[in-house]
Amino acid sequence: MARIAGVDIPRNKRVEIALTYIYGIGKPTSQKILKEAGINFDTRVKDLTEEEINKIREIIKDIKVEGDLRKEVRLSVKRLMDIKCYRGLRHKMNLPVRGQSSKTNARTVKGPKKPIRK
Repeated sequence: MARIAGVDIPRNKRVEIALTYIYGIGKPTSQKILKEAGINFDTRVKDLTEEEINKIREIIKDIKVEGDLRKEVRLSVKRLMDIKCYRGLRHKMNLPVRGQSSKTNARTVKGPKKPIRK
């Protein structure tokens, strides 16, 4: 397995797909990385040379991925909760944040129904 950005990427998958196993890299970003490195999208990870893997590592160094990105997202949500804005309160109450209706739906977030007590 090739280890890039602290993640073991699967050997038998195409490089384009394997790079998406890294948090913060989706398909468009992986395509951009491979174009910049000059690697064919259809190449399997096991067929990459050490030189090509190092090229990919160098390019990914400039992108915020894995731990740094997770930390940034966590801090952004924490900031929203600290300033007690609407989105922060929704995060704190573990409810949908982006304007979805929660009167009847949102069961996944709210959990199982609770009986009405009189």
